[in-house]
Amino acid sequence: MTGKEIRQRLEALAAWGIWLLFRALPLDAASALGGWLARMVGPHLGVNRVARRNLARTFPEKSEAERAAILRGMWDNLGRVAGEFPHLERIATERIETIGGEEIDRMRDDGKPGIFISGHLGNWELGGAVALQRGLPLHLVYRAANNPWIENLYRKGRKGAAGDQIQKGAAGARQAIKVLKAGGHLGMLVDQKMNDGVPIPFFGRDAMTAPAMAQFATRFSCPLVPARVERLGGAHFRITILPPLSFPHTGDIHDDNRLLLGRINLLMEEWVRERPEQWLWLHRRWPD
Repeated sequence: MTGKEIRQRLEALAAWGIWLLFRALPLDAASALGGWLARMVGPHLGVNRVARRNLARTFPEKSEAERAAILRGMWDNLGRVAGEFPHLERIATERIETIGGEEIDRMRDDGKPGIFISGHLGNWELGGAVALQRGLPLHLVYRAANNPWIENLYRKGRKGAAGDQIQKGAAGARQAIKVLKAGGHLGMLVDQKMNDGVPIPFFGRDAMTAPAMAQFATRFSCPLVPARVERLGGAHFRITILPPLSFPHTGDIHDDNRLLLGRINLLMEEWVRERPEQWLWLHRRWPD
């Protein structure tokens, strides 16, 4: 066994132990403990520098104290997401206010494929769980964990929040196309950097943006529905499902896709501006 394999197994053992602890605790206690742990540990991790740099470049008009408060809120939210991970089904049933649920029902019943898009805001794992509660299983497109043993934990935790799970990549793209051809529905988090993506403005700077969501939507002429999850306090949430985005019609499909991606990034930016402490600033979202 290589040193890398030993390290990965130890990391996975710790992750499974924490997950089992969170599952054994009542929901509110698990959420609070996760938030506390992240607030204590997160600021000492190297990745915290990425978040600080992102905040300084995105909100230069804010004071250092204001950005520090956003950063503390981000760590609290991230830790709570981890603590709530074993409790997604209960949250979707008991702890979430739904606005625009008729949009889910419409997509469930229209006989056409569709795509839900969201970002890493609030507890982003809840979108699929809410759709499933209303009878619409989503095939969640996600980035696989680098550690295969932790990947098994992620897939187990999402079982109650997804119809299926599709790893990003060439094989995943083919699987997603197959789902849409069969009239199924995808769920996609669309606010992460993609190295070979398309440069689209986000907070005034080009961010490498995955084009698949726009390409799928225009290819299949299917609804592209934004869903926003907000943490209202503790383990209580609101999800807002908006009407489908309108498609540009310039006569050039590449221009149409770029314009659509621009609209999506602008929407994500509006959401982040309203609740910056609930976004995952740890992403290397911009190329510089």
